[in-house]
Amino acid sequence: MKKIILIGRSEAGKTTLKQVLRGEAVEYAKTQSVNYYDIVVDTPGEYVQTRHLGGALAVYSYEADVIGLLASATEPYTLFGPCIAATATRPVIGIVTKCDEPNAKAEMACGWLKEAGCNPIFCVDSITRRGIPEILSYLNS
Repeated sequence: MKKIILIGRSEAGKTTLKQVLRGEAVEYAKTQSVNYYDIVVDTPGEYVQTRHLGGALAVYSYEADVIGLLASATEPYTLFGPCIAATATRPVIGIVTKCDEPNAKAEMACGWLKEAGCNPIFCVDSITRRGIPEILSYLNS
């Protein structure tokens, strides 16, 4: 199975997605440092939100086979610029989280990730498990 690094803003759902992908019970936990697991590298949102920490994500991405950029369907804006995936040396997929939330704007988040250069893009919800089998299938291919 391919190893994926999860990159996104704080509260985008990276750690919750990590728990679901690994078959763990879902419980809120704030990631304070980069954590390595069997199939997932979980990163703190502050690394993408803070300019001087962002470079570390490029270094940590070498520990994974796939880069997963996460955008919550409930976020009002994105931190990922157009064509940012072109700078990566790994495949970059997009993951829209919280797709089943009442105020979700999944199409908008998908658009942001498409503009960033992500391909493919998965729409997921860690609570309902929507989209999780598709991500696992991708990681197993």
